[in-house]
Amino acid sequence: MIELFQHLFHLDFKWLFANYEASIYTVLFLVIFIETGVLIMPFLPGDSLLFTAGIFAAKGDLEIAFLLPLLMFAAVLGDNCNYWIGRKIGVKVLDIKIKGKKIINYKYLEQTEAFFEKNGTKAIIMARFVPIVRTFTPFAAGVGKMEYKKFFLFDVFGGFLWIFSLTIAGYLLGEIEWIANNIEKVCLGIIFFSALPIIIEVLKSKFGKKNA
Repeated sequence: MIELFQHLFHLDFKWLFANYEASIYTVLFLVIFIETGVLIMPFLPGDSLLFTAGIFAAKGDLEIAFLLPLLMFAAVLGDNCNYWIGRKIGVKVLDIKIKGKKIINYKYLEQTEAFFEKNGTKAIIMARFVPIVRTFTPFAAGVGKMEYKKFFLFDVFGGFLWIFSLTIAGYLLGEIEWIANNIEKVCLGIIFFSALPIIIEVLKSKFGKKNA
């Protein structure tokens, strides 16, 4: 399992194809589901994984017509599980400890709540494109007992934009030789721009406290 995650973080699709063959669809489904549905795994490479999957779909290694609805379902299912965990269990889950250490960083929930306050219900859509925040947003919506119909509508739309935009981008741009030959560099760029909103907020918070 550890080896699998190591290769996932390095977006080593060649290793995944060699070891999982057709089961790679199951692996991709689980990665998207876990990142959006399990609070203790907010660092999985969702954005870059989608883009890379699109590149390999362009090469014919993955079937794009099957990949898109599969990952869309994984993203929505993960968010909905997370929403109901927040709704039924609430912040108590944040106090769970293993060997005396909390397994979930409460600061992530605080960042997400601030994101909600700033952007309102559209945060559910926008959060899809922000690492860590996208993991905690459905949980925060559940804790706040947001109306489920409203949450579901925004969540499905956000999931559609996230999955289709990044995967299709990889699918179309994957035909460009430089991108196909420099997947790691491109994915590092995606990770950087995905994390940029968090970096900006951290800097604002840091310098804001100094000024205060």
